[in-house]
Amino acid sequence: MPLSCSLQCFNKCCDKKYDITCSIYNCPKCGSLLDVVHNINELKKINNKFTWELSHSLRKGKPENHLHNSGVWRFHEFVMPSISHENVITTYEGNNPLLQYKNLKQILGLDSVHVKLSGNNYTGSFKDLGMTVLVSVVNDAIKKGKKIKAIGCASTGDTSASLSMYSAIAGIPSVIFLPKNKVSTAQLIQPIATGSKVFALDTDFDGCMKLVQKLAENGHIYLANSKNALRIEGQKTIAFELYENLNYKLPDWIVLPSGNLGNAYALFKGFKLLKELKFINKLPRLLLAQSSNANPLYRAFINKTNIKPTKAKNTLATAIQIGDPVSAPRAMLALRETNGVVEQATDQELSDISAKIDNKGLYTCPHTAVAFASLKKAIDKGIIKNDEIVVVISTANALKFTDFKLNYHMKNI
Repeated sequence: MPLSCSLQCFNKCCDKKYDITCSIYNCPKCGSLLDVVHNINELKKINNKFTWELSHSLRKGKPENHLHNSGVWRFHEFVMPSISHENVITTYEGNNPLLQYKNLKQILGLDSVHVKLSGNNYTGSFKDLGMTVLVSVVNDAIKKGKKIKAIGCASTGDTSASLSMYSAIAGIPSVIFLPKNKVSTAQLIQPIATGSKVFALDTDFDGCMKLVQKLAENGHIYLANSKNALRIEGQKTIAFELYENLNYKLPDWIVLPSGNLGNAYALFKGFKLLKELKFINKLPRLLLAQSSNANPLYRAFINKTNIKPTKAKNTLATAIQIGDPVSAPRAMLALRETNGVVEQATDQELSDISAKIDNKGLYTCPHTAVAFASLKKAIDKGIIKNDEIVVVISTANALKFTDFKLNYHMKNI
């Protein structure tokens, strides 16, 4: 049996499988999210034939297959094995560096911390890792006769930049819905410049998300937000890269800024697959970091309840200003399975620590600053120990947030 994957119910209420090109985002039976499920037995057979080092690490930069220049597509067996390679839309995303910083001890109290620069992609954020998979699947489906008018998303900035760029390369129309006056100029200009239809709505991200879901349900657009399980498949390759970056060892902790919560599940899913294939025997713990002004996951964790949608307040960490995260059930599973924790940071805390860390040579976006502020709190509480290996996921290039930096140093924040 060839390698394959399909869409299935996240809650496993039924055994029904859907083709990955189906324009379906919820289980028709129970209404839950969907998940991309791989044929694990076939993956085991293939990966028993050779070591990880020979099968994946050494693919980087190999000229015989240009897809291997992508940090996502060199893992195509684990990501999306069934689409035609000629229909893949890639900007050679991924293969992002993991840097070890030993000069942050006086700020954090750790001897060293690793930072995964997942924002070092074509459009300046980690979103490219998932968008290459989604747009490639749509492109493959269109080339094979499926009728898709346009791809659309709600966004706080980075998702729209990524969708618009990959759609432009593929020649597929894209439609963007943004909350008015809540996106940086550097983020706003990207979808405009690449020809997307951009609508700035007098609402927040959650309001934009409700609209785009309605349009997707009615068949007007194909949904590109991380509610779509295809995005998760590309983003989970961060776990594969970390496994390589640390010389085939695991970090004790991964610290991740968290808004719509798809990335939390993606990291868990990547490491879970490595465990199922016997490359590792445990999972790293997750520390999910939220803004105190948009903290439904933090509240649920502290109160030991399910996530309840809230009205997100304004925060400098605009990309995670989300009160009703669509991937909440996925993130809750990831927290349980990794014995994870959740922390939060105020705007003042994220601003101060961002300036301190910048001063040590690591230029941070406000969302990564939320991760660092939350990490410091976890260290101060004794949750994270000095001898543990910690990786902070930096999710975006800070050059997108120049106004945030300028306002802080001009003492406007």
